[in-house]
Amino acid sequence: MRGSADPSHPTDPGHRRLRRTAGALASAALLLPLLGAAPADSAAPADRLQRAFAAAAAEYHVPQSVLLAVSYLQSRWDTHAGAPSVTGGYGPMHLTDARTALADAPHHSEGTEDARGDSARPALHPTTEVPTQAELPPRLRTLTKAAELTGLAPEQLRTDPSANVAGGAALLAAAQQDLAEPLSADPADWYGAVARFSGADDTATAAAYADDVYDVLRTGERRTTDEGQRVALAARPELAPDTAQLRRTGLRTVSAEGTECPVTVSCEWIPAPYEEFGDGDYGNHDLGNRPAGQSIRYIVVHDTEGAWNGVLTMVQDPTYVSWNYTLRSTDGHIAQHVKAKDVAWHAGNWYVNAKSIGLEHEGFLANPDAWYTEAMYRASARLVQYLAAKYGIPLDRQHILGHDNVPGPTTSTVSGMHTDPGPYWDWQHYFTLLGRPFEPTARRADSGVVTIRPDYASNRPVYTGCATAGQACAAHGSSEVRLYSQPDTTSSLVKDIGTHPSGDGTSSTGVNDVGSRASTGQQYAVAERRGDWTAIWYLGQKAWFQNPAANPTAVNATAAVVTPREGLTEIPVYGRAYPEASAYPAGVPAQAVSPLPYKLPAGQKYVAGDKVPGEYYYAVTFDTSAHRVVVGKDQYYEIQFGHRVAFVRAADVRLTLR
Repeated sequence: MRGSADPSHPTDPGHRRLRRTAGALASAALLLPLLGAAPADSAAPADRLQRAFAAAAAEYHVPQSVLLAVSYLQSRWDTHAGAPSVTGGYGPMHLTDARTALADAPHHSEGTEDARGDSARPALHPTTEVPTQAELPPRLRTLTKAAELTGLAPEQLRTDPSANVAGGAALLAAAQQDLAEPLSADPADWYGAVARFSGADDTATAAAYADDVYDVLRTGERRTTDEGQRVALAARPELAPDTAQLRRTGLRTVSAEGTECPVTVSCEWIPAPYEEFGDGDYGNHDLGNRPAGQSIRYIVVHDTEGAWNGVLTMVQDPTYVSWNYTLRSTDGHIAQHVKAKDVAWHAGNWYVNAKSIGLEHEGFLANPDAWYTEAMYRASARLVQYLAAKYGIPLDRQHILGHDNVPGPTTSTVSGMHTDPGPYWDWQHYFTLLGRPFEPTARRADSGVVTIRPDYASNRPVYTGCATAGQACAAHGSSEVRLYSQPDTTSSLVKDIGTHPSGDGTSSTGVNDVGSRASTGQQYAVAERRGDWTAIWYLGQKAWFQNPAANPTAVNATAAVVTPREGLTEIPVYGRAYPEASAYPAGVPAQAVSPLPYKLPAGQKYVAGDKVPGEYYYAVTFDTSAHRVVVGKDQYYEIQFGHRVAFVRAADVRLTLR
């Protein structure tokens, strides 16, 4: 069934010349008041952006609802103060100018970890660098075309939201005309143009993108943007687009054969090599038999610290490391590299690698203004939902981990562990897309457990070292709260003796220093409450964070917690749950049950996740005949110990409900 005409769209005047000069734009009465900055002595009206969408829709004869839905999928209508996304997209329409945006983008190293993290093998520190892209694909330079179509200066398209919206409307109209389609008032007639707007060069990705846009059209959206603009899109549940237009887009066909992805995303198989090289060495992953041979319990979220083409080059290098999937920012396209049955080298902890699937998202940890697109968040959430359902992985923050939540496997590795995706990944929005928003699970105001949940946009702790050591990063929304030694922002930050082994353990505000940070969705046992402050047990100490009733940064919860069993003054904490020595068969060397430098003192409580047997996957040879899964009798609890998870022996603790 075709949708009805968009009531905000004027009568179609037929095909028209889209290129505009500055003078022609000045004569457009609807658009004129919205282009350019508001006077310095007046605040922009809260409906200014909504009116910009209406004006651009009228000027370029694009249904306003289509323009709004496309913009929502790109940016959720946020402007990000003119800062580019991780792939050089600007403004609410995500017009891309990657050459300008990425010319001075910081390339940051946030750890020295051995991605494999297996003590039975030499540390793996490949030196491959991210290749540069000699020529940017069209999807990374749409702003240039928008400038040609509108006559507006590139700088205006980058920094002025109203001009940016006009540029997006011009691109949609041009795509519609390229397909020999009329500038129709009916949103159902724009499916092909929306698919082309994605910038994808294949039909599967373009269709997945367009399907998402029409899902937004059907459900409607309403929100207040990062600049305080109120924008609304009415729901059109009956809307049925003309999907047959996709056949006329001229895009290539990419097969999803061999992939393990839901049908709701676009996915292609770009395999990581399993090859021998050098003197008995091999890479870049290990073959396995999951979940039959061992369970998959974690999904690890990473960022790439590089652009799409270069990252794909690296994962196809047998001397490099590997991960299971890469996700593209501009349109949410997914490449799978390693089958779920096999073990990729991505998390820096062999126990976690052996029981996880790794997702790399195109982006940069230490560039706070380089935002992630809604298209990538949605594609990632759908992939995670699919994998979690298939392998029985709980959708919570003790199973859906950031790389920065993975513990160092041994004391010597803690300080070098990676810290991506970092404080600017929006965990609350991500879990809302997963269908598991972080809501209170306890009614009592003095509950014994809290779930960290600051408001992402307004929560702006200071970070340093994004571009220059010691200098403050740009103020930006964050998923994390800062932890202090006392209920006072002038007190010292809590200590992390593992991250800072050479000093007294005092943490810093460095963007890669996770020693004094608690992240959205993580749960902690409450140690004390005092006014607007809450203390939690964290790395063996009290850690205080601001949690005012008027603007809470955590919600009350109930959860199972562990504490040292009676008679023990403290217990060791581990970075991996390995079996006892007697569990190893002949021919498999026993791995050390090596405690981390931390202790869990009597009287302290930590939220518990899974109870698991000690397990080790022995896979140190290219020939898989010697591979073994060793399972012990000792049991462990995974716990939320600091910013990272950890493990304690079940025999050392008692479990209670708070």
